[in-house]
Amino acid sequence: MSAFIDYLLVGIATGCTFALLGTGFVAIHRVTRVVNFAQGAFAVLGGFFAETLLSHGLPHGLAEVLAVVAAGGVGLLCGLVALGWGRVPVMASLVITLGLSIIAEAVTLLIWGGTPISYPGLGGRDLVILGAQLQPQYLLLIVVTVVVLAGLAAWFRWTNLGRALTACASNPYAARLVGIDLNRMGLLAFALGGMLGGLAGVLMTPLIPMTYDGDVQLAINGFAAAICGGLVNPVGALVGGLVLGIGEQMVAGYWQASAETGVALVVLLGLLLWQALRERETMS
Repeated sequence: MSAFIDYLLVGIATGCTFALLGTGFVAIHRVTRVVNFAQGAFAVLGGFFAETLLSHGLPHGLAEVLAVVAAGGVGLLCGLVALGWGRVPVMASLVITLGLSIIAEAVTLLIWGGTPISYPGLGGRDLVILGAQLQPQYLLLIVVTVVVLAGLAAWFRWTNLGRALTACASNPYAARLVGIDLNRMGLLAFALGGMLGGLAGVLMTPLIPMTYDGDVQLAINGFAAAICGGLVNPVGALVGGLVLGIGEQMVAGYWQASAETGVALVVLLGLLLWQALRERETMS
């Protein structure tokens, strides 16, 4: 029983990482209609930025926050390139984000090399929950994810800037008519996606060593989580991330660790097929 609880808790924490990445996909797609395939690169860069800052003597907390902000800056630059200030078609922007992901991987390899990196997370004794032991970093990941997603929900609901982003997602034509700059909102969405991806990387790196080429698997998991909400619903991304994270841990624990990678692909293909069938039924 303790093994099951252990897999469940670790799966929830892992799912929170996928949910942060998935919410980044959702934030960008809702406003720009672009699927940002560089989302996984933001997580990788967040982890590497944090490790570099910590190695130069910055304290925990400050280093992680600066790494998240830096990842947001990278997201903003990606938005400038991918959107071209509103002059790039959506399909072209999608291809551009794929190219940016490849470039980010190459730059990461050139700067930091191919050795996986990690750094100490939240210290303290392991927590004992229903007989299962859980590292404090896993609990930190869960708590931070809940606080960030709840804060985002409040921000979208109660602030003018959040409402402007929501208006762009709901009806871009009406938003333009009332004076909202869609291009600026798109860049803000990319910056937000970069920060969410960077946060996922910062929280995950102490648990799973980060590699320069880890962005592909992270992007697949995040995209699979986002698909659960149709790429427009952050709540669906959270649910999808949790289901995916728990499923991967159960497969790794009760079967074999090498098979957990295929879980995301199977879930992603199943969801895409399901959505295609739904659209076909709607059109008919």
